Order: sequence, then structure tokens, then C-alpha cells
Amino acid sequence: MSLVSVDRLIVAAQTGNLVSFPTDTVPALAVLPAHAELIFQAKQRSQDKPLILMAGEITDLWKFTNGTQPALEIWQAVADRYLPGALTLVLPASNLIPAAMNPLGNRTIGVRVPDCEIARSILRQTGALATTSANLSGQPALLTMAAISENFPQVAALLAPELPSLGQPSTVIQWQDSGWKLLRQGAVNFVNLD
Repeated sequence: MSLVSVDRLIVAAQTGNLVSFPTDTVPALAVLPAHAELIFQAKQRSQDKPLILMAGEITDLWKFTNGTQPALEIWQAVADRYLPGALTLVLPASNLIPAAMNPLGNRTIGVRVPDCEIARSILRQTGALATTSANLSGQPALLTMAAISENFPQVAALLAPELPSLGQPSTVIQWQDSGWKLLRQGAVNFVNLD
């Protein structure tokens, strides 16, 4: 599909095709959650590496999680402090998460709202998308739309001015036993709010 306008990218995403667009960390490879297997195939990604659900607003992501009211309040406080931003929250998943998002059946889901207006604008129109970095599994993340288009010709990559990104992945924290566990140190220095 190569490099496309924002409007064409949104249509491609809405019709179940792989797309790529800039975020605040590294460019995303994205697809509707029901078609998440396309990401695993394109990246040659191991089935034991679940995908992240990204949306334009945190309120678009809560329905994909499963938590008690006290837990939701804690999650919202973290979201209020760090999102939009380069922090991924790994939370218990609701039954709205397609099996293709996490093929080995782990009942958690990583959720994130990027601090990148073009990404958030796209996500507000497509709804939440299954995402990961744009690269072959085990290779460094591709940092430009031109490189993504060249390496993934089946992907609709956004034709847009290159945006500055952090060039490093998001920090990943997981909710466990009423507390947070750091899974990956990335762009954000997470400080527990306890």
C-alpha cells in the first residue's frame, strides 16, 4: 500500500488492514484487534509476545480491562499523571479482547495513549488498535515512514512530515496483587503513587 494520506490510512485501518503511523516513542504497526494475527505474521513475531492496545483517549480503553472499583481508581490516577505518554499499563483483560491479541491466552492486556497528536487523531477515528513497534521481530524499531513502507510494502504507512520521537519504547508496568511491577524501563520514569 505504501505511503498514504491520513484519510486513506484511517479507511485502511477501519477495513482491517495493517497501518503505521508515528507515536511519541517509535512508529506503531497497527491493526484492528480482531485482525491482530496480521501483525504476528508481518513481524514474524513469537506468539508469546502479546500486543498493546492503543487508543486516542484512556476512556476508550477501560472497557477492555477488568478491575474492581478500587483498582480502577488507582489505574485512573496513574493514567491522569502519565497519559497521554510513553507508559503502557498491563492490566487484567476483559472478555472484549480478541484471542488474536494474546494467542497464549494470558488474560492481561497492555493499554496506552500516546502523547502524539497525529496518532491520537487517527486513533479517535479508528477506535482502539492492536499495536507494536514497526520492525521484524528481534530487529531494531524502524524510525521513519519511508523505512516502514520499504520493509513492509503491505502496510499503509502515513505520508506525513517525520515527527520527532523518543526513539525508545514505552515503560511497561503491570498491575499485580494490588500494586505495580516494572516490566520494562523505557522512556518514562514511573514513580508509584502509593
